[in-house]
Amino acid sequence: MDQVLYDYTRQDAEGQSCTAHAWAKVPAPLNKPQREALKQRAAELLRAHNAVLVAHFYVDGDLQDLALATGGCVSDSLEMARFGRDHQASTLVVAGVRFMGESAKILSPEKRVLMPDLDATCSLDLGCPADDFAAFCDAHPDRTVVVYANTSAAVKARADWMVTSSCALDIVSELKARGEKILWAPDRHLGRYIQEQTGADMLMWNGACIVHDEFKGLELELLREKHPGALILVHPESPQSVVAQADVVGSTSALIKAVVEGKAQEYIVATDNGILHRMRQLAPGKTLIEAPTAGNSATCKSCAHCPWMAMNGLQGLVDCLAHGAGEILVDEATRVKALTCITRMLDFTAARRAQAAGLVPGIGAA
Repeated sequence: MDQVLYDYTRQDAEGQSCTAHAWAKVPAPLNKPQREALKQRAAELLRAHNAVLVAHFYVDGDLQDLALATGGCVSDSLEMARFGRDHQASTLVVAGVRFMGESAKILSPEKRVLMPDLDATCSLDLGCPADDFAAFCDAHPDRTVVVYANTSAAVKARADWMVTSSCALDIVSELKARGEKILWAPDRHLGRYIQEQTGADMLMWNGACIVHDEFKGLELELLREKHPGALILVHPESPQSVVAQADVVGSTSALIKAVVEGKAQEYIVATDNGILHRMRQLAPGKTLIEAPTAGNSATCKSCAHCPWMAMNGLQGLVDCLAHGAGEILVDEATRVKALTCITRMLDFTAARRAQAAGLVPGIGAA
């Protein structure tokens, strides 16, 4: 099956591109009194609705701080899934992108799942339409279907396994050891990295994250010359030329761990710059440098920050709690099918964590 990359610059009937619509919905900056008032109101509403805030490392720093201050979670997508499933709150408020809210609902159908903005999606999700993916799977029935978390509930419903960047290497290594051939979707860069590391037989979907796809190997090499003592930290959704220069390749949690525990004073970070907020909190004495992208301002698609993650704001959080807006709903038949691949991942990672009891630092996923 021939695939083409999703065209994020393609204009719709209104003359706007997909990413332009997202950037147009990013909340305007607030002054400190406004932010503090909204955080106080959000905390009150979380208590009143028996709700907990589950936030990703890439969202606004105020949302991350509020989640931690109110007993919620700030983590990667693997730990977000675990936390939401296991928490006793009757309402989960997911600050992230839509697939994260869907995963929470799939795991906790009895809970109400809200999001500050339901339009907050993901380029990987958009680039893997469920019908096209189903046809891809049907064309290769002999392969075990492994999908990245950054996919819709409908895509997960066709999968045998879901993985995150925290556990993908371990799971694919296990499947290879069983002699299984893999159909992988949607991120081609992450898939290539896993294939190189494991030697697995993997048939790839042709998707990419608009943030990580913009990091460039040549510019990174030039930046390293200016900071010869810096360690380069790279998320595996990045292109091969970028990953090749990394001192550490890993999930968001792994990159944070590298900064916190590393002995270097400077770190060049090749992932969404939303992660820098938590890194600075946990390692205040370290210097963090953003890896270069393809351009600046109007000349780049993301400028190292996901426009859909940026759509999450304090006002949206207050509104979804106050009015019950932004509720995530997943068709029950789809939910039941998608639950299988997520549960397999969580059971696998739980078993690995048990084997390494006492060895896993308490920063997000292993």
